[in-house]
Amino acid sequence: MAKTHEILAQSRKDQGKGASRRLRRTAFVPAVVYGAGAAPENIQIEHNTILLAAKHEWFFSSVLDLNVDGKTQKVLVRDWQKHPFKQQMLHMDFLRINENEAIRVNVPIHFLNQDKSPAGKTAGVVISHNLNEVEVSCLPKDLPEFIELDLVDLKPGDLIHLSELKLPANVEIVALHLGADHDVPVVTAVTVQEEVDEAPAAEGVEGEAAKAAADAAAAPAKDTKK
Repeated sequence: MAKTHEILAQSRKDQGKGASRRLRRTAFVPAVVYGAGAAPENIQIEHNTILLAAKHEWFFSSVLDLNVDGKTQKVLVRDWQKHPFKQQMLHMDFLRINENEAIRVNVPIHFLNQDKSPAGKTAGVVISHNLNEVEVSCLPKDLPEFIELDLVDLKPGDLIHLSELKLPANVEIVALHLGADHDVPVVTAVTVQEEVDEAPAAEGVEGEAAKAAADAAAAPAKDTKK
């Protein structure tokens, strides 16, 4: 079961672009909470709270306890807007969830022991992480913060597919319900062979042939002088 992460917020009445700009100037982030059959709610969160939380992957992939004026509700981050170059969050959207209904969330994959694997120790082997997260379906209480993939036995030429991921109880991968074609490789270990450049050798042969032709052409001229 995932850890509990609480985010403190306050309700707000002012709306519109002007109100949002005023909030940002006072170091708050305007946000909206919606879903679960309830009316949308405008809230504000201290920017430092969001900035610190956003440095952790759980903020974007876990069920959060959003505490608005002392009242807590379960939510997921559904959208966010960041400043194009400043370290500033401009707006947040949170989705309320029903704890008795399954949710679909992208969960990060943590790759373990890659350097200890046979593939990791073999020169000329390129290990690719084709996916860094996977969409899962489960009840909110069963949502993992991440999925671990142990690569300690990975060998050159190996492929690890979605269906080979070890999941917590009651957690399913959404893509696997769409058919075998969606059971894509998560990790590949490919041996890369260096191409041998034969151009210098070829140039050497051509150079010797040209010299021989030049010597042959010069021979009659020498005989004529005699």
